[in-house]
Amino acid sequence: MAIGKSTESTLAFFSAGSLLAGEFNHLRDALVMIVDDEPLNIEVTQAYLEDAGYSKFVSTSDSGRAIELLNQHQPDVLLLDLVMPKPTGFDILAQIRVDPALKHIPVIVLTSSIDSETKLRALAKGALDFLGKPVDPTELALRLRNTLAVKAHQDYLTYFDALTGLPNRRKLTERLRAAIAHAGRAGLEGAILHVDVDRFRQVNDALGPKIGDSLLREVAARIERCLRDVAVVPADGGDADKPAVARFEGDVLMVLVPVVPSMDAITDIAQRVLDTGVTPYKAGDRDVFLTVSVGVAVFPRDGADADSIVKNAGLALKQAKKAGRNCCEFYSQDLNSRALHRLSLESSLRRALERNELALHYQPKFGVKSGQVMGVEMLLHWQHPERGLLSSQKFMHVAEETGLIVPIGEWALRAVCEQGKAWQAAGLRPVPVSVNVAQKQLRHPGYVQAVRDALSVTGQPQHLVLELTETSIMAHPAESIALLNRLHELGLQLSLDDFGTGHSSLSFLSRCPVDELKIDESFIAALGGKEESGAQAIVSAMVAMAHALDLLVVANGVEAQGQLEFLARINCDACQGQLLGKPVSAEEFAATWMERRRKTRDPASDDAP
Repeated sequence: MAIGKSTESTLAFFSAGSLLAGEFNHLRDALVMIVDDEPLNIEVTQAYLEDAGYSKFVSTSDSGRAIELLNQHQPDVLLLDLVMPKPTGFDILAQIRVDPALKHIPVIVLTSSIDSETKLRALAKGALDFLGKPVDPTELALRLRNTLAVKAHQDYLTYFDALTGLPNRRKLTERLRAAIAHAGRAGLEGAILHVDVDRFRQVNDALGPKIGDSLLREVAARIERCLRDVAVVPADGGDADKPAVARFEGDVLMVLVPVVPSMDAITDIAQRVLDTGVTPYKAGDRDVFLTVSVGVAVFPRDGADADSIVKNAGLALKQAKKAGRNCCEFYSQDLNSRALHRLSLESSLRRALERNELALHYQPKFGVKSGQVMGVEMLLHWQHPERGLLSSQKFMHVAEETGLIVPIGEWALRAVCEQGKAWQAAGLRPVPVSVNVAQKQLRHPGYVQAVRDALSVTGQPQHLVLELTETSIMAHPAESIALLNRLHELGLQLSLDDFGTGHSSLSFLSRCPVDELKIDESFIAALGGKEESGAQAIVSAMVAMAHALDLLVVANGVEAQGQLEFLARINCDACQGQLLGKPVSAEEFAATWMERRRKTRDPASDDAP
């Protein structure tokens, strides 16, 4: 049986078996399909239902399209006229009841015939109720409400698990089949996570089935909560689809991910599920530690049908159990090795802060014409115990996806301020230090306070620059402007990084409290290439626009002398890149600075390394 999406949202209201009067309001979210050969009848019927609070409709006056539309939209209820040109309402009823995907859709017949023969014939073909024409609006609303309520309750009993309230095995299988079919048509991939509670039988035997049931409900609830904010967007930019959790059998849960745009996405979901066991569960006055093991199969590569996918996810789960439990294994060896690498990287990154493995490197920003240091940008590195020194490109995406970017960012911000204070204590003239800010940091409710706490180290906010990407700011323009104003009030500087890659407008820039624009390195790299004339025009326009708004302009990614000469001709203020200075440790940067001062013995050169 296929249930309309709107009905699924109503089923939770019947989980306790109650049909309270106030809960009927939620049935009005149902999708109602109307088939009548008289367009005026459709219009009147829909108007009556809209007055009753319904808002989702599919209709046709061409009875020949009825079955096609039923399969396409899977409505929650069908209002069907009987007397129509071929096919008649009787013909449509007959087709519905032999179609496995449609046979459980409730049908209310619309008819002007009141004879018992017509009613008996329609009932024999599967109609549930009758409405006489012309339709009375009060009776229409009452019949529809009652039909939907009964259907929702029956669907709950058929498709949902009584203990956890989750979809059951039957419902999961139907969803999985639909997801596999969609993936095949659209050229996409999806996944099933086979989740098993480790050593649950021993816990159940030791504490009793009542507590065992309570713990299983909480495991299911935690997994649902951890995936609540996950909306997987396919690589083609289509509609986002949320993972669905189901109770398959016993202590086995399944997570269906209809769309998997990347391995990182599915690995992140698996890690979320594994992390549900970090906090102990409560069983009366005692703590119970429960972990889960996860097996993953990806369709269609690991199987073309539901049975194969479930079987292969089970085989992957067995591998996870053999590997020591509380871990994830993939059925595909290639995917498994990549996922294990990703999980290993994340696990190591979680410990990198406490092990003091993160390090700050600094790349100078030079005045284009003066050649003097105008500032430095902090770049995060990771001294991995096995893989050596890793640049931020190797691990920052993992930090952002897992939320680790928030504590890492707070640590880096404080470390930058402490380093600036140390340089000053060593006799070096302070220069502005830029720190990159990820979108998740910017949206974190405690970010402004974290910046305020870091600045308390030095008491010199004028030497801190926060670099924010144009894309992250434009994701929520109004909120971003309000937040940037709060940050600017702290006395620090704001830089708009990767400028030219987002969608900001002149109006937005004029209202945005930024002090600096950094031209994205892709535009600088084009200088000297095949499209040099176009690149020169774009970069020149950016510099002129920024100066008109009284903003400092920094060109990022300068790697050739010709690029530097062109930037000087158009009066670009500053630049950074491999040509002028690579990222180095704080000690190396300070040593270079001190050596330059020693050689020149010129106090004015305190601005240069």
